Amino acid sequence: MTEFDCVVRSERVVTPQGVGPAAVGLREGRVEALVHHGVPLQARERVDLGATALLPGGVDLGTGVHVPGRDLQGSYLGAAEAALAGGVTTLVASPAPARPAVTSADALQVHRRAAAEAPVSVFLTGGLTQWSGPLDLADLHAAGAVAFQCSLSDGGAPDMAPIDDPRLRKAMAELATLDAVLFVHAEDVCELGTPSASAPQRPPRAERRGLERVIGAARVTGARTHITPFTAAECAALLAASASVGVPLSAQTSPHYLCLPSENLAPGSPGHAFRPPLRPDANRRALWSTITCPGEPTVTTVSSGHLPAHGLHTLAWSRVALWTALARRGLGLDTLARWTAQAPAALVGLGAKGFIGEGRDADLVAFDPEARTRVPSDDPGPYAGADLRGRVEKVWVAGRQIPSA
Repeated sequence: MTEFDCVVRSERVVTPQGVGPAAVGLREGRVEALVHHGVPLQARERVDLGATALLPGGVDLGTGVHVPGRDLQGSYLGAAEAALAGGVTTLVASPAPARPAVTSADALQVHRRAAAEAPVSVFLTGGLTQWSGPLDLADLHAAGAVAFQCSLSDGGAPDMAPIDDPRLRKAMAELATLDAVLFVHAEDVCELGTPSASAPQRPPRAERRGLERVIGAARVTGARTHITPFTAAECAALLAASASVGVPLSAQTSPHYLCLPSENLAPGSPGHAFRPPLRPDANRRALWSTITCPGEPTVTTVSSGHLPAHGLHTLAWSRVALWTALARRGLGLDTLARWTAQAPAALVGLGAKGFIGEGRDADLVAFDPEARTRVPSDDPGPYAGADLRGRVEKVWVAGRQIPSA
């Protein structure tokens, strides 16, 4: 009989097939067995979670890592610590803000070395600038960039200035030949007021105008394109209509856009720094309707929007905040896993990650969905003082349990 490094049993193992009792055998960093809960398995270590759920580790797309005043290695270690606290085991890091910005293969290697000691898996995205040429994009792709990112406004400022339509179309054509996905911060710079940091100066029409530009370019080039973040629910019909004209467009939102209406923000909350801004409660409810609508969804992924360079610390609480809202709506742990792990991993081609199954990476999270958690009042993020539902109990990365901080 095969001896596993560890066998984890739970009455609620979350897989693409649903939620149910199972035993998960781990060996050499992989899931090597996924069997009925009662099947005997030989193992050096056994963990019985009881009613505590076993989720796939979260895959966070577009994570901002750079912390002003902290070196690059320290920034990655800090992001990894926050990720583990929130049940996230894989970071797909944003190219900007960063020092250096990941706009060349050399810069990507600098980040790869800095992230080498992080206790989570780290993948990198390449930044698209006004001056990026075909060789730059091909070199970044060959060096290991799993996706690319650009902004039509100030989503990555000051490292990545807005790009115009000719550059956007050329880059999309180049990325289509590489079969690489492009993340686009779609607020149109021409629709932003001054100063653009305030919510009234970043109206939903900026997102609509930017989305129109992106759809036009994607329709011509066929490039796989992911709008991130998608916040303005009034643009949902435009996003959905892109599919009817053959445009390969999808989108991502973040838990704060689903959970935190702008009317509830305290004057000093870091939530005022989100770009795009938090929208009114009516928009929040409409965004829920968009993301949960029957049929083929266009908003397919939910990630933290963690951006410490702008004072936005969200990684540690985003998954729990999202679960709080899902449970309130009668949605299950399978939805949480699909939005925050399975769909993000599939989007950027992380074939061994994203769900629990034989042959997959053993990135696992023991999660108590009934536990009540109060976010400390001194937490630096927008959830400070909130009462949330759910708690991360244990985390395994590549089959190794990570000690709690």
